[in-house]
Amino acid sequence: MRIALGVEYDGSGYNGWQSQPDVPNVQDALQMALSGIAGEDISILAAGRTDTGVHALEQVVHFDTDVDRPLSAWVRGTNALLAKDIAVLWAHPVPEEFHARFSAQARSYQYVLVNRPSRSAVHHGKVGWFHMPLDVAAMRAAAQYLLGEHDFSAFRSSQCQAKTPVKNLAQLDIRQQGDTIIFNLTANAFLHHMVRNILGCLLYVGKGKYPPYWVREVLEGRERKLAAPTFAADGLYLRHITYDPKWQLPQGTMPPYL
Repeated sequence: MRIALGVEYDGSGYNGWQSQPDVPNVQDALQMALSGIAGEDISILAAGRTDTGVHALEQVVHFDTDVDRPLSAWVRGTNALLAKDIAVLWAHPVPEEFHARFSAQARSYQYVLVNRPSRSAVHHGKVGWFHMPLDVAAMRAAAQYLLGEHDFSAFRSSQCQAKTPVKNLAQLDIRQQGDTIIFNLTANAFLHHMVRNILGCLLYVGKGKYPPYWVREVLEGRERKLAAPTFAADGLYLRHITYDPKWQLPQGTMPPYL
């Protein structure tokens, strides 16, 4: 039997999603809790990996088991064995043809940035911060150059293992809510550090270091050294994974950040 799960987590205390020896990570924590419910070792596969400090509003994973448990056990039972910063949102049986990663049609991320002279104490670890005033209109103009299918090599980390740097960025919306700026990005897939490297370049434009068309020059240059430094992970959230409705996953629709 194959089971899909929706998972939410605060990535502040973890060295990213992926299983690693001797460091806390979300995958190992979730596998251990699921194994406790199953009474056997459970191995999970996720729609995508998140880096150290990156959060998820709805990561999707799947696992195979011969153990018969009610779906409520995979949710409430697993949550009882997890730390408070990881929670299973839902569980759903799926055919063996379903794969959390390869069946995904798109991934959506959200970056929440506090833009004011002083950092946030209440939202520490949950939001990014930039102290200089930012020109949101200029950043929106720059974002338009990145939409569509491109070679995103300039926004790719040296550790990226993706087979191709060509991705299709379908959404890059920027809105302001008081002293908070929210970036929503959707693509068929993302390269390692791609979102945070895009953010770094948009902030260079927003603070007036470069005009909006500079982002197009960086994109066309296809060299990481041309772009801005990788921005902080704190405000980055894996928000949603898009799948074909045929899988009938009980996914939530996450509201905009408030």
